Amino acid sequence: MTPKITCFGEVLWDVLPNSKQPGGAPMNVAVDLRNLGLNAQIISRVGSDELGRELLDFLEDKGLPLDLIQIGQTHLTGVAKANISDANEVTYKIVQPVAWDYIHLDPILIDVVQTSDLFVYGSLAARSPMTFETLLALLGAARKKVFDVNLRAPHYERNTVEQLLYQADIVKLNEHELAELVSWYGDQPDLNQAMKQLRDRYALETVCVTLGEKGAAMLDTTGFVQQVGFPVEVTDTIGSGDAFLAGFLYKTLSGESAQKILEFACALGAYMATQPGATSPFSEATVQAFLRKTSLSIH
Repeated sequence: MTPKITCFGEVLWDVLPNSKQPGGAPMNVAVDLRNLGLNAQIISRVGSDELGRELLDFLEDKGLPLDLIQIGQTHLTGVAKANISDANEVTYKIVQPVAWDYIHLDPILIDVVQTSDLFVYGSLAARSPMTFETLLALLGAARKKVFDVNLRAPHYERNTVEQLLYQADIVKLNEHELAELVSWYGDQPDLNQAMKQLRDRYALETVCVTLGEKGAAMLDTTGFVQQVGFPVEVTDTIGSGDAFLAGFLYKTLSGESAQKILEFACALGAYMATQPGATSPFSEATVQAFLRKTSLSIH
């Protein structure tokens, strides 16, 4: 049976200088998982406005079910204003409050999460009391929980992030986020030690850290593994981390070795950086072809 993955959180429009495109990390991950043939869906909320209708059309076009997307009457659909002056480090001004700050807890959501193989969530959904309370209730029902840390200043607080870390089984974050988290405890150990510190403090099963163009590292019950990055000509990095996570989860669910998981995830993240926007279409064959083209592929 095809694994079922439920993502939770923001769906929005990334507003660029000359265009807008669908975005939000949980939505990007769900779209990418669908590209890989998995049964992915997202719980979120849009406004009853033109931007909301356009997002629903986009999600439907990508094959995502719409029955878990709430439609609110009182708040507008989410928008994030993207600054892409540095192609390698896109920054965002995320408008607040918007529709996805008000995701209501519906009994059907509990049933959906209980029957999912993985439940994927991030820190941004915790910025508002209502969506955070809904998230905590769903975490209580989830079988296996994946925390995509995704810190976006000023939309997080240490105690909230720690609550979400204690709930997680698998945590994915970037090297800057890892440095910030371990700095809370007063020291800055090397990568391996920092990952062990995080794993042990929050009783995690797996910690995965993306290292930008340098690749990624993973720590699980089998030990510490690192994968070098794939050099590419970057179009933009919007959605690269989300594609990485989708590839990581896809290969994890397939039962691959840690090294193979990281290789595929890094390749998918690198491939997405060569494409415009966060949700360019691809398949597993696309990633395998990309791997074959590089001399860095590890066999």
